[in-house]
Amino acid sequence: MALLCVVVPTLNEAQNVEPLIARLEKTLTGIEWELIFVDDDSPDGTAGLVRRISLEKPHVRVVQRLGRRGLSSACIEGMMACSAPYLAVMDGDLQHDERILPRMLEKLRNENLDVVVGSRNIEGGSLGALAGPRRLLSNFGRFLSSLVCRCEIQDPMSGFFVVDRQFLDISARRMSATGFKILVDLISSSPRPVRLGEVPFRFGKRAHGESKLESTVLVDYLFLIVDKLVGDFIPLRFVLFVCAGLGGTLLHLGILGALYQGRGMEFVVAQAIATLAAMTLNFLLNNWLTFRDRRIRGWSTITGLLSFYAACSIGALSNLALAQFLFSRDIPWYLAGVLGLVVGSVWNFSVTSVFIWRHRRRNHRLSPAAVQPAVAESNQPRSQEADGPEV
Repeated sequence: MALLCVVVPTLNEAQNVEPLIARLEKTLTGIEWELIFVDDDSPDGTAGLVRRISLEKPHVRVVQRLGRRGLSSACIEGMMACSAPYLAVMDGDLQHDERILPRMLEKLRNENLDVVVGSRNIEGGSLGALAGPRRLLSNFGRFLSSLVCRCEIQDPMSGFFVVDRQFLDISARRMSATGFKILVDLISSSPRPVRLGEVPFRFGKRAHGESKLESTVLVDYLFLIVDKLVGDFIPLRFVLFVCAGLGGTLLHLGILGALYQGRGMEFVVAQAIATLAAMTLNFLLNNWLTFRDRRIRGWSTITGLLSFYAACSIGALSNLALAQFLFSRDIPWYLAGVLGLVVGSVWNFSVTSVFIWRHRRRNHRLSPAAVQPAVAESNQPRSQEADGPEV
């Protein structure tokens, strides 16, 4: 049985697979280990490449996920798919320095720790050439993590760590499994104080493929913190839906007041225009926030918006009917408008979550590289510039 299982989440990392395997084989000599790539059905054929390699290297295997995406959930599935007593999580882009893995494992075992983190923020570590802006984000992330983590950690946004199987088992069911920042999710899910250590490393430069860094990474991190703070009481998706609804409500009331009071427009006409504007904003906010894991992209956004209008038409008619009824009974215009909007919103959320932002089967088209993926050199020189998904 393997002593250490290395879990690597991947999305379009075919060019980095063989170099990473070569580096791990060199680094982990003398240690019983296995390697699991958890691939989110990469169009570049990452999963197929790993399968071909595993025919000759049985300690290398792949878990290919269909219809699911997300770094945290991929890491959890990979860790739960092996039986090794110690588990390492690292990126597949060659930016994590695999050479410190033996030291991390030794520290974990000798000091009876739960987690050992590869840290860029302690002496000997580095964020790379983009250290300035990344350090600001990292410090902000460290501040936020202090709200939910019950231990001192210098690099909570690191995606490079080794964890004890027993600690994972007591924490896994409490994890949110959302976004990119699995380390904070793991630590904050522990039912007891975490025994944690850190080992410095210097963040490297991506040699192949594209960075997964998006503006939504920090947003997802914020959502993770919120989920850890209130998730036991209020579902995070509901919190996000309410936030999007508040934005639509403010726009709705602003337009309604401007048209009805400012321009003297008939109330029902003003309410209809304000409702359409609020529906549009709600679609955009919900597409970006509430249903970001099922986000509609590209030209599909237009058809999605039109479908959203159609699906919400009943809610909009109910909204107008109730608002007009209340207004005719001398209810203040702003209260009539809000109550009508609330009734329509309940219907809208129920219908759109099923028909608009349902889990969609992706039109999976393999790239030419998926047939014969390019083989990268295993000894790519390391640089200190960083462009990966960590901040």
